[in-house]
Amino acid sequence: MTRFFKITLALVLAMFATTTLTACATSEHVHMDNVTAVIDVRTASEYASGHLQGAVNIDVEAPDFSSKVGTLDHAGDYVIYCHSGRRAGIAITNMESLGFNGTLTNAGGIDEAASATGLPIVQ
Repeated sequence: MTRFFKITLALVLAMFATTTLTACATSEHVHMDNVTAVIDVRTASEYASGHLQGAVNIDVEAPDFSSKVGTLDHAGDYVIYCHSGRRAGIAITNMESLGFNGTLTNAGGIDEAASATGLPIVQ
């Protein structure tokens, strides 16, 4: 194996490990009293079509994601969601690489996140 392939494989495995370890099932309840913020990492148009009450929209696929999320408290506890949980996992990996060391919870898709947090979906 080439060095590039080994590094790429390690990064992919780390991403999946992070996503799996931080994912929460819809039956699990997130205790919101310790949560610093809820972050919706979908696009602005997805957010406008419905989001969790009080959620902050920071699009993980936007070029300014790292700079926007970097302004948040790195020791805070965050609940992150998207449409299915895939982008939330990517956001968590990026946040960890930026030095976030609080609890980063992948709440999955918006319906799962609403169930886990008890927050209503609003427009």
